[in-house]
Amino acid sequence: MKQPLSKLLNEVRNCTLCKEGLPLGPRPVLQLSKKAKILIAGQAPGKRVHASGIPFDDASGDRLREWMGIDRDTFYDDEKIAILPMGFCYPGTGKNGDLPPRIECAPTWRDKLLMYSPQIEFTLVIGLYAQEWHLKEQQKSNLTETVKAWKEFWPSQLPLPHPSPRNNIWLKKNPWFISSVVPLLQKRIQKILNGSK
Repeated sequence: MKQPLSKLLNEVRNCTLCKEGLPLGPRPVLQLSKKAKILIAGQAPGKRVHASGIPFDDASGDRLREWMGIDRDTFYDDEKIAILPMGFCYPGTGKNGDLPPRIECAPTWRDKLLMYSPQIEFTLVIGLYAQEWHLKEQQKSNLTETVKAWKEFWPSQLPLPHPSPRNNIWLKKNPWFISSVVPLLQKRIQKILNGSK
């Protein structure tokens, strides 16, 4: 028999598995309830999110909410939207931005948490690491090719570039994403939130 979700979430939030490798120490950030029908599978919290403890509480979150066509209240309603990054703690910064999610996190917690989410109808698969986990062998040669092949995963999943301002160049090079994919993403989100498949 599964333990109550509240107990599992408490274990996750008190996890210190990779504390030696975390520059600011452990502070797992996630959002999950048994009722959520939309899952955001992201990368790992940035420094600002580590400070606030609120997922996507930064410029990336502003852009993601814009892409989804929803406000902050809807985004942070755990009965509507689950947020499970590949790594729950801020991994630190490298030469080209934040480091990858810690490798210990997903194998330890991800499947256990997703067992409580059979009602998820739609998963936003953000960035390379989330795409490797969720899309597996269906993933293409690189992120751009995977996002271009979005129709192969629709309507249950949608691979996305990271909404970080660091990806402004990618968005300029790929204007089709905003013009063609984002409107369909917004319609899909509204349909689910309004209670229809």
